[in-house]
Amino acid sequence: MNKTELIDKIAEKAGLSKADSKKAFESTVAAIKEALAENDKVQLIGFGTFSVTSRPAREGINPSTKAKIQIPAKNVIKFKAGAELSDAVNK
Repeated sequence: MNKTELIDKIAEKAGLSKADSKKAFESTVAAIKEALAENDKVQLIGFGTFSVTSRPAREGINPSTKAKIQIPAKNVIKFKAGAELSDAVNK
């Protein structure tokens, strides 16, 4: 399912116009992005939790030259599915 299909599904399920559904979807995504940018955790009960974790700098190997390279530290986004979502997928 892509973004357009998701917006169509939201409009159908919520009884909203596609324009209103698009605004709601984009507002939700923007709010989640802002929270994660501020290192906040976003918990959606029944769906899952978005969080930011730090990945330390490490040494890697360039597969084509076999030379050692330094991979810089960075923040990564993690998602942990909630119980209801996991149960729905594993029916």
